[in-house]
Amino acid sequence: MGRRSKLWSVLLILSLVGILFTGCSTDNTASKTPAPENKTPTENSSEPGTDKAANEPVDGGTLTLSSFSDIVNVNPILINDTSSGDVEQFIFAKLYDLDREGNVAAEPWSLAAELPQISEDSKTYTVKLKDTAKWSDGQPVTADDIIYTFDTIRNPDTGAPGIGLYDKIDKMKKVDDHTVNITLKQVYAPFQYSLVQELAPAHILKDVPVKELQKNAFGTDPAKTVTSGPWKWTAWKQGESHTLDADPNYWGAVKPHISQVIYKIYADQNTEVQALLKGDTDHISAIPVTQVEAVKANKDIAIIQKPGAQYEYVNFNFDPKNFKDNYGLFAGQKTRQAIAYALNRQGMVDNVLKGVGALMNAPFLPDTWADPKDAAVNYPYDPEKAKQLLAEDGWVAGKDGILEKDGHRFSFELQYNAGNSRREQIAAIVQQNLKDVGIEVTPKAIDFAAWIDQNVTPGKYQAILLGWSLNTPDPDSENVFSSKYFPPAGQNSGWYKNEKLDQLWVDGYSTVDQAERQAIYKEVAKEISTDLPYVFLYQYGQAIGTGPRVHWAEEDRPEPSLGYGQYFHVIKWWVTD
Repeated sequence: MGRRSKLWSVLLILSLVGILFTGCSTDNTASKTPAPENKTPTENSSEPGTDKAANEPVDGGTLTLSSFSDIVNVNPILINDTSSGDVEQFIFAKLYDLDREGNVAAEPWSLAAELPQISEDSKTYTVKLKDTAKWSDGQPVTADDIIYTFDTIRNPDTGAPGIGLYDKIDKMKKVDDHTVNITLKQVYAPFQYSLVQELAPAHILKDVPVKELQKNAFGTDPAKTVTSGPWKWTAWKQGESHTLDADPNYWGAVKPHISQVIYKIYADQNTEVQALLKGDTDHISAIPVTQVEAVKANKDIAIIQKPGAQYEYVNFNFDPKNFKDNYGLFAGQKTRQAIAYALNRQGMVDNVLKGVGALMNAPFLPDTWADPKDAAVNYPYDPEKAKQLLAEDGWVAGKDGILEKDGHRFSFELQYNAGNSRREQIAAIVQQNLKDVGIEVTPKAIDFAAWIDQNVTPGKYQAILLGWSLNTPDPDSENVFSSKYFPPAGQNSGWYKNEKLDQLWVDGYSTVDQAERQAIYKEVAKEISTDLPYVFLYQYGQAIGTGPRVHWAEEDRPEPSLGYGQYFHVIKWWVTD
């Protein structure tokens, strides 16, 4: 899985980025979440929606989905991981949705009645709700819910990961029960994508102190979680499954065909694939590349393999408190550059991703309008260059061959999520590549939900191997890389600070002129690829596998280029036995 981000500059979600939000598909990528560059998409000819679209939809039945990570919290204000987002999207309606091309849309299942009205100065957005939208307890969805949700996310005391999407708001005015005027402090070009957001119920949560939301039962107890989507969250067996039942009182003009969704949690990706082959699950979103051909051999299973909105990275932690004797190992820029040269990133793409990936040097997806191309510094695999830079930065080999500096061994722990077969292989490559230049790495796999909650979100680690799953098409990534967004409010969990970059992010979203923004993001790419808070590895895609019970019309097929696009238009899917 990964973290989910609402940026699109980075994840496809992401052929884009969105923010980086926690994000990730069932592959546990951090929450912003691209497609392989110069790769031809391949699809199994048995894809539902092509040969089965002639069938008429039927109501009823159970759709079984799967993941290898459990949720953390499904409160829309707090979501920062893909698994939680997977469940959330079935039970909470968004204010706006994205169409297949990544445009903001007011769909029949969106809470908004029409597209937002934007003032000439691009600073005021008028949002109108459908007067039919209701919560699962029968209460209407109102302007109060918009104001509460956005105010709570932008409150630093909440610790919401998406704070950077809403802290540009100056004021909100309730025009009537279904209309809100939102005025920004300044132009914030990506704000329309901030409106692609699930709302939380003000009438349930308004009296809960924001500092207590993390521990509140709303979002972790199905019985105490009031929802607004086509399905209600009715049961959670921790580490095993979630049950989502169609809401008989759902307000939307388009009703779900599927009566029940079971979301199963398996030990790892390989177990998930076996469950798909056996028919124990109907749909998985991240078939490991090593198993795609085996799944394709089963003609009853449809495969959609296209570029996605995800990229993977190694994130350095710059807070000395995470290291022995408060000695930060990654303080030197040359040291970070040396690590980039020491990693065989192309080998990772060729041998682990089997060519289904594209190298990245900055947080902007290849072949999107913000793609910096040669403006970003590239780090080809060059162990000798790595050794040279490490020596220039003061590192000297000790008796056991591991580098030392100021009495400190260059030895660190690299954390990643357990059950992710790709990251397990990548972590082993990182370990060997860095051993070759005198750096000792100890890979450590941790259960995803616990890891995000206890290590990633609070920034308590030395280095992590993770990914962003982008859920909007805008390249702004301030929430991830600016020093304004250290834990717990924001997603700069590595405590990275670069004042030049801090200002460049602001410059990049302070105009709606795309040519101007493109020029600024080239400067961002140059700076960030030189300074390296991350070693950006590659953009990758997920192979989606669907069993024979699941059907959709062609216009409702999954869309891998969107964040959570594996469930695109799921409200219109149907199942047969």
